[in-house]
Amino acid sequence: MGRSRKGRPIHGWIIIDKPAGLSSSAIVGKARRALGAAKAGHGGTLDPLATGVLPVAFGEATKTVSYAMDSIKAYWFAVRWGEARATDDREGVVTETSDVRPGADQIRTMLPRFTGEIEQVPPVFSAIKVDGERAYDLARANVEIELQPRMVSVEVFEYLGSPDADHAEFRVVCGKGTYIRSLARDLAKALGTVGHVAQLRRTAVGGFTEDHAISLDYLESLGHSAPDSEAFFPVETALDDIPALALTKNEAQKLRHGQGILVLPVASRSPFKDIAQGEVVCVMAEGRMVALARIAGGEIRPLRVLNLDGLE
Repeated sequence: MGRSRKGRPIHGWIIIDKPAGLSSSAIVGKARRALGAAKAGHGGTLDPLATGVLPVAFGEATKTVSYAMDSIKAYWFAVRWGEARATDDREGVVTETSDVRPGADQIRTMLPRFTGEIEQVPPVFSAIKVDGERAYDLARANVEIELQPRMVSVEVFEYLGSPDADHAEFRVVCGKGTYIRSLARDLAKALGTVGHVAQLRRTAVGGFTEDHAISLDYLESLGHSAPDSEAFFPVETALDDIPALALTKNEAQKLRHGQGILVLPVASRSPFKDIAQGEVVCVMAEGRMVALARIAGGEIRPLRVLNLDGLE
């Protein structure tokens, strides 16, 4: 017999305004204990240096985490010119210095080069695997590694101003896998200097924004009552950009048992009339999420079935 998981079967999302100095995993652990939840995970890692929006999924919401992690994200950050650091942020040791300080016009002129689909080499201190090992573990062991460039998407790269000659502030809206530390490093090099991220704040993950975020202290004050508060969001909230289809109770039961459902009768009841083959949909019944499913062969076929009654 399998070992039962300790804790309450709680399903949904809470958005934490992550403080600096704590890892994302540490935040998840504190949130899970505060609610007495059986299971929790996060929707996109933030470095300990960073603050801001950290979606925490509970119970069956953990099955939708990948969709939150794949969503568009927004950041505010400050670059410190004149110092390159090993980690590309202020926590690393200084590896190079420069007396060059770019002006506002120079910065604005350079930003289009880093907007759109661009190639980016991740920081050496990152979670990317190299021959089965995390890059940051190899870097800490002083192993020389060369990470390959990857294509990433930067939708917005906006210069917000410079509080002093050594610093500049920016807003970025970007896709999955974009490293802000790499943007800061590469922008500095393109401007004829060196630099690193001095401050970093995530302001949005998909539809989750700073307006939805609460402090860890407030969550701990709510304790076990948090799922009944306005701070708690349903599982399907992370899937707002995915078409939702409503099933009858009988259709939902079939889907829960792994059976496909004919798409035409369901689509006829839906406002979404142009759902394509292969598209992923959020399937609902009686106001609750039943599953993530895919349209294939004229059927709605389950990908991840949710059990929001807490039964395994």
